[in-house]
Amino acid sequence: MGDRRNYSDGFWWSRDGIRLHYREYAGPADKPPILCFPGLTRNARDYEGLAERLAGAWRVLCVEFRGRGESGYAKDPMSYVPLTYFQDVEALLEEQKIERFVAVGTSLGGLVTMLLAATERDKLAGVVLNDVGPEINPAGLARIRTYVGKAIWYPTWMHAARGLADGNADVYPNYGIEDWLRMAKRLYRVNSSGRIVLDYDMKIAEPFRVPGNETGPDMWPTIDAMQGLPLLIVRGERSDILSEETAAKMIERVQGAELLTVPQVGHAPTLEEPEAVAGIARLLAKAAG
Repeated sequence: MGDRRNYSDGFWWSRDGIRLHYREYAGPADKPPILCFPGLTRNARDYEGLAERLAGAWRVLCVEFRGRGESGYAKDPMSYVPLTYFQDVEALLEEQKIERFVAVGTSLGGLVTMLLAATERDKLAGVVLNDVGPEINPAGLARIRTYVGKAIWYPTWMHAARGLADGNADVYPNYGIEDWLRMAKRLYRVNSSGRIVLDYDMKIAEPFRVPGNETGPDMWPTIDAMQGLPLLIVRGERSDILSEETAAKMIERVQGAELLTVPQVGHAPTLEEPEAVAGIARLLAKAAG
């Protein structure tokens, strides 16, 4: 659960003066590092399983976007949009002098990865898009709107785990209480009053409330920009964000891309499922070569 501190904490500054955080798992300098970008309400802890598995063989940086985890909160909530997160990542690449890297993006993190592909194509050694594409299923967006930015708290970790189980049983139908506890510890933190609260700024929901903001620009050109790159698209079989149709279109457009469907999981796979572990190993073998 991150207690075995096999990572170090890194910080960098955004261009508008916010101190941002990442976890770094050490690895060799002769391979491109892996940069992991989490989903909308998530943080660096989301990638613990993947990072611990790859640490030593690869250098892994698990990024926390502004307003999440140990990254600073933005004064302007309208900066909680993919374009700003992308600019924050650009500042990190600059500061760390990262010339080439493998991007792993879940959901929102995948949108940021797509923007990187459009502008920093030559820096990408490989891409994993986890349960996200250039078109987002409106049903999934509507579901996200029902919970994002709603401040809830629990008195104990077990209460938090049961709350997650109640709300997400259809996403992870095979989870037991240990799995829900692990997820709770990734998604929540203990505040100064001893309450267990969500580990993000509730104001990240504000851009969602602006009419028309949900459509955004046409993202298909960013998929075309990945032509020639090792690309793995992971889709949860029960996903309400990435439709089968969109995933199939993505695969058609990028020659040699792999589509991997994780059975009996919704949005989003944790990338710790055996199928995802094997798929990422195949992608990294191409990226290393």
